[in-house]
Amino acid sequence: MATLIKSKLSNKLSNAATSVTNKSQAKVSGMFARMGFQAATDEEALGFAACDDLDYDHRQGMQMDIMTSEEMGGEGGGDGDALDGDSHYQRDGTGPPHSTSKDGEPTDELSEEKPKITAWEAGWNVTNAIQGMFVLGLPYAILHGGYLGLFLIIFAAVVCCYTGKILISCLYEEDEDGQLVRVRDSYVDIANACCQPRFPALGGHVVNVAQIIELVMTCILYVVVSGNLMYNSFPNMPISQKSWAIIATAALLPCAFLKNLKAVSKFSLLCTMAHFVINVLVIAYCLSRARDWAWDKVKFYIDVKKFPISIGIIVFSYTSQIFLPSLEGNMQKPSEFHCMMNWTHIAACILKGLFALVAYLTWADATKEVITDNLPPGIRAVVNLFLVAKALLSYPLPFFAAVEVLEKTFFQDGARSYFPDCYGGDGRLKSWGLTLRCSLVVFTLLMAIYVPHFALLMGLTGSLTGAGLCFLLPSLFHLKLLWRKLLWHQVFFDVAIFVIGGICSISGFIHSMEGLIEAFKYNIEE
Repeated sequence: MATLIKSKLSNKLSNAATSVTNKSQAKVSGMFARMGFQAATDEEALGFAACDDLDYDHRQGMQMDIMTSEEMGGEGGGDGDALDGDSHYQRDGTGPPHSTSKDGEPTDELSEEKPKITAWEAGWNVTNAIQGMFVLGLPYAILHGGYLGLFLIIFAAVVCCYTGKILISCLYEEDEDGQLVRVRDSYVDIANACCQPRFPALGGHVVNVAQIIELVMTCILYVVVSGNLMYNSFPNMPISQKSWAIIATAALLPCAFLKNLKAVSKFSLLCTMAHFVINVLVIAYCLSRARDWAWDKVKFYIDVKKFPISIGIIVFSYTSQIFLPSLEGNMQKPSEFHCMMNWTHIAACILKGLFALVAYLTWADATKEVITDNLPPGIRAVVNLFLVAKALLSYPLPFFAAVEVLEKTFFQDGARSYFPDCYGGDGRLKSWGLTLRCSLVVFTLLMAIYVPHFALLMGLTGSLTGAGLCFLLPSLFHLKLLWRKLLWHQVFFDVAIFVIGGICSISGFIHSMEGLIEAFKYNIEE
């Protein structure tokens, strides 16, 4: 027995020495990689990232293996246990087998397939994206566009449905047998494929920048709309809109500590149902005043200075392309994707058109940027409180997504990262990671304070990133990747969408920026 224990301790000490040596080499390789030199091997770079966890597990594993070997006895069994216990520290990356069920099947969560969603569930997700609370700004678009604004709501639905389909077609290529095979997984993969071979990562950077801008602008809009709704709900209170925005941001500061969205996701369905009820209440109130509708106010003229902003508002309300590749990849029957896109966008077109027209007919030239501000004081306060709650609960979703993109780009890209990792070996958020998140929350507050104009910000976002992600890039990618297989009318549609989208984007961006600069100067002078 003494000889056996001595032999096992000798093996353990040898393994410990090997582990420490590997750990030291990995740290040196990681240090040189951060200084701009190539790591010796990929395993060393991986070891550098996880050396603290492995070291802790190794110390615990030594004690547990000795106890296990003494209980089991037998020379062969003890050596086998020792090898199994230390195998995941070896440089070849092999480790102990995953746990299995009684039937011999692996029970590891990573080995299980992710549950797929039905076409109805996918449609529900798309509907949540294009039927959100930003629909409240559509009547303001009709104010400056008249019937042309209604036509644009229909046109945007048709174009966004089409570009969503062609974006998904860019994920596939034909194999040797002529069968379509999914070779890409995301919008970024499509963008990178279009820029190869000269600039293989340029397209992904462009898409990521556009995504970050859209997500951050969405967060700003939630703060702006919260301050606006609270100020108009309680006009007699000695609290300005800027002060309400600060109060709303104070309630949002805990978002900086979020590690996942499990807690927030529980409220998503409740928020969606509440928003649906609010839309029904607004339409019911408008229908109750149907006798006073101002049909003569809806004309075919447009406000040249403000209508381009309305274009951005309408386009922004349809943005969903950024997550469509992931959604289609998780469907049980991807062949039903086109049908799902058709009925979701047809429903959105009808509901948005009716909501915008009915609301504008009710208040005509008095229509405000957020239509609920036109409601009578009693109803307005109740409805706006629900909307503020929805806005505050919706804020963590784009905020967390923006933080993830920033962290993966600048902090978690291995040796190519610009800054140290935001998380420690124990998974806790480090000081600079928390600073990044708090800075992002404060930035959304500053923008909401100095540019507290819901329509201008929404128009700018729709013109800049909405038109780019929904109109320009999908049509451009479709032409670049599949131009040899396209029919002439498909090429014509893609070129027309690219040109029209470019004109709308440029004009909307210019007019929105002019309005934002004027608003910013006015707030600075105050």
